[in-house]
Amino acid sequence: MSKTKNFAVVLSAVVLVCCGALILGQKVNAAGEGKITGTVKLDGTAPHMKGIDMGKDPFCSKAHATDPGKMETYVVGSGGGLENVVLYITEGLTGPAASQTATTEPVFDQKNCMYTPHVLALDVDQKFKVTTSDQTTHNIHPLPNPMTGNIPWNQSQPPGAAPVEKSWKAPEVIPVQCNIHPWMHGWFVVVKGPYATSDSNGAYTINNVPPGSYTVTAWHEAAGTQTQKVTVAAGGSGSANFTFKAK
Repeated sequence: MSKTKNFAVVLSAVVLVCCGALILGQKVNAAGEGKITGTVKLDGTAPHMKGIDMGKDPFCSKAHATDPGKMETYVVGSGGGLENVVLYITEGLTGPAASQTATTEPVFDQKNCMYTPHVLALDVDQKFKVTTSDQTTHNIHPLPNPMTGNIPWNQSQPPGAAPVEKSWKAPEVIPVQCNIHPWMHGWFVVVKGPYATSDSNGAYTINNVPPGSYTVTAWHEAAGTQTQKVTVAAGGSGSANFTFKAK
């Protein structure tokens, strides 16, 4: 057999081995990725949410002609599920999982003169977009603490404006406001590592959690924070249910 043929055979074998290792590695990684699931509920009757007078802006007022706007401090489903609670890991993450940044690019929209979503969870250095769906001018004005390393900004978005792309450098709970429409309030909750936000039923799933023992923190803008210990097996799931009382 010629040297050229020998080289081709060896090269083919190397390629096959590398491909096999890559596939095996992907399978092992997938098997090792677990999750943390659960629900967040409110104990007792949800506080009455104050209505919003949008009369000073005709667009906003018309947008809520049949569905009057109200504050979103407590959003509770029919089964007592508490929405807009951010769940994240505060102890136990090590290695790549502790420094990996989420690759998705979520959107924080200004729609019908309200922030959608009301609470946007983000990873440190994760890019996100601020958009506007409204035919009225807004300005997006987050208020981080400059001592954390996060830099405050304030940017106007008239109708049809291009998205604003941003990210945050450090973990922090950051309030957001619109200086034009004083009732518009929201939150950027910046964390490090895997996270989730409870849905309209209070359910959540934190994905991409390596095997290990963790402390999960649940944050709500008014009800406060709670923590629980959770253990996740390779390719399995842990569970943590939270119950808040209104404050």
